[in-house]
Amino acid sequence: MIFMLDGLRVFFPYTYIYPEQYNYMLSLKRALDTKGPCVLEMPSGTGKTVSLLSLILSYQLAHPEIGKLIYCSRTVSEIEKCIEEAKRVIAYRDRELGADAPSTLCLALSARKNLCVHDEVRKLRTAHEVDSACRDLTASWVREKAAVARPDPSDARPSAAGGGG
Repeated sequence: MIFMLDGLRVFFPYTYIYPEQYNYMLSLKRALDTKGPCVLEMPSGTGKTVSLLSLILSYQLAHPEIGKLIYCSRTVSEIEKCIEEAKRVIAYRDRELGADAPSTLCLALSARKNLCVHDEVRKLRTAHEVDSACRDLTASWVREKAAVARPDPSDARPSAAGGGG
């Protein structure tokens, strides 16, 4: 649904909005308008994430000068939920706006323990072990040492051996 909230067109990907969600978004919008702090609280399962993302993404559309949205969360599962909700909100907004939809980038960042693609490092159990192993593989001094040990193939010269002369 699309609705107006204190002069802002809000793209909300569900057909019904609870009064608590509306009030949550209204408080957040007013804090953004005044560039002031905002502390909001709602019980679990009341739609905080979708409310926050719907309001912020709609606000960014109306005020592109505000820049990035940075959403922090304590657990990977909460970040995954946020990304899924962001996809839903953005897909709905983009369907409604069609060709006028802005491009939006969502990026989830997590710890090395969750992101490492190196087979040996992924086998390690603790975050400390993963961090140490990752640093041992990617530190600038390790990369420099590897570059010195590996000759540049473009420096290879053709050999003079061969046909008699």
